[in-house]
Amino acid sequence: MDKLKIRGGNTLAGTVTISGAKNAALPELCAALLSSEPVTLTNVPRLQDVSTMLKLIRNMGVSAEQGAPGQPDAGTVRLDASGLNNPEAPYDLVKTMRASVLALGPLLARFGHATVSLPGGCAIGSRPVDQHIKGLQAMGADIVVEHGYMVAKLASGLTRLKGCHITTDMVTVTGTENFMMAAALADGETILENAAQEPEIGDLAEMLISMGAKIEGQGSRRIRIQGVDRLHGASHQVVADRIETGTFLCAVAAAGGDVVLRHGRADHLEVVIDKLREAGASISAGQADGAGFIRIQSQGRLKAQSFRTTEYPGFPTDMQAQFMALNAISHGASKVTETIFENRFMHVNEMVRLGAKIQIDGKVALLEGVEKLSGATVMATDLRASASLVIAGLVADGETVVERIYHLDRGYDQMETKLRGIGADIERVKA
Repeated sequence: MDKLKIRGGNTLAGTVTISGAKNAALPELCAALLSSEPVTLTNVPRLQDVSTMLKLIRNMGVSAEQGAPGQPDAGTVRLDASGLNNPEAPYDLVKTMRASVLALGPLLARFGHATVSLPGGCAIGSRPVDQHIKGLQAMGADIVVEHGYMVAKLASGLTRLKGCHITTDMVTVTGTENFMMAAALADGETILENAAQEPEIGDLAEMLISMGAKIEGQGSRRIRIQGVDRLHGASHQVVADRIETGTFLCAVAAAGGDVVLRHGRADHLEVVIDKLREAGASISAGQADGAGFIRIQSQGRLKAQSFRTTEYPGFPTDMQAQFMALNAISHGASKVTETIFENRFMHVNEMVRLGAKIQIDGKVALLEGVEKLSGATVMATDLRASASLVIAGLVADGETVVERIYHLDRGYDQMETKLRGIGADIERVKA
């Protein structure tokens, strides 16, 4: 397996271009299943999860062409689901990716039946699909779970899903996305209560609207969808990745320097940016050359910040590990409370190997900032943990080796190349 070798101590300077969001691209690839007409997505990141999703939909009979690496259309994916003839998501294709569940709603809505493996992904805690099943059952689906698969079909007498009122027991991003896609082709009106508000939800809604869907309220707790008979083809640009943006902000805050993040959306990261400013980093945002940007300047040790993860627009759980790496080398003590996933402190033991002072008490991590970390070999346990260990390696004395970076490749587009471009001493060591 590939690994990253990092020699810490360099400050960072220059420009990084933020890629399209993984958590928008994956549901939008599934949204293309709703139409028999061609769909084009641009600004699609080149990630392992995207490659897995493309394999999955090709296996269903979908034509999916991706631009070649290094070419002007490298981020373009052209999809044609007119030949879809196998509405199944098998385990061997989706066992590493929980986003497979996003195929269930579109397949049910368009074809009236689907067989989708229970999802895999990072081992950061329970991610039950019961909310997806309950919501789709309310729309008229018969769903049984057997042999590791969700086997779904329309209830007897129905020719399409029916609109209804869905209130989830918890805020679920993928659940909101699945229901929104399914409801786009349902008979009548669907109202989603307790809907997720993440920017990726709004981006998916904009794509569906461009395909002819009737959606209102995206970005709020209440989304209203009026079903239509069919969706047509469209072209859509994937929104910039706010988690990649936040990761680079934390990296520069920790290592020091002056970096501009092209395509960065400050309005999607307000809580994280507020915390970074309170820590002592200087952050500004604006528009240049038709795109947004964020500039961060940081020098010396910053002040540790306590925070609590929660649903958007609160502090994102996907930024917890990266900000903890910054806290580990900041002045003072901090308290980090994780409320979303129960196993999302697995990076802590690896950070302790680098010299961090962290104690875990249930859902709370207590940190005492240290002046320096020291390089060592560490092992990535999940996607965001991988990023936190890279940040820690950037500021550690000597050499840090991060193993099992296939996790990193699932969610970051050429991370080491981008870091090297702004002055980091980092290289990928091929297995």
